[in-house]
Amino acid sequence: MNRIAFLLAAVAVIMASCTSSDDPVEVGNIEVVHVVFSDIWSKGSVELIDGLFAENFVGHFPEGTVHGREGLLAQVTAHRQAFPDWTEEVEDTIVDRDLVAVRFTSRGTNLGDSLGNPPTGNRVEISEVAIFRLSDGKIAEQWVYPDILSLQRQLSQQAQE
Repeated sequence: MNRIAFLLAAVAVIMASCTSSDDPVEVGNIEVVHVVFSDIWSKGSVELIDGLFAENFVGHFPEGTVHGREGLLAQVTAHRQAFPDWTEEVEDTIVDRDLVAVRFTSRGTNLGDSLGNPPTGNRVEISEVAIFRLSDGKIAEQWVYPDILSLQRQLSQQAQE
């Protein structure tokens, strides 16, 4: 129930914030979040984690909650082992001071264990939404809402030749 309430609150923030921002804090927060997509998840540049994430970071992922930069590092590493060519393309970004909401498309080929399943070799493409809370220019908390049903369907399909 808490996730639904939070998602509804996030949608309200999104609807209220549908304008571009000239606020330097908001612009900086967007830039930080976009690097997470373009470099950490899409290129595996995990060395950037310390500079972009708060030491006490909390990440709410479908696989479970991760704590700290080390937890995020383990999450990214495991995911990129399962999908070595994983990319995330930002479609929309909405900001309201310390909150940044992003709609994005993720793509990759399943070449390692994923969600407890062996590799399928299948190429997947899913839509996702993530909400970030920043503090002092670093990501303090993140909530991720991927289209898990679509991902599971694509992984269970017979590999295309």
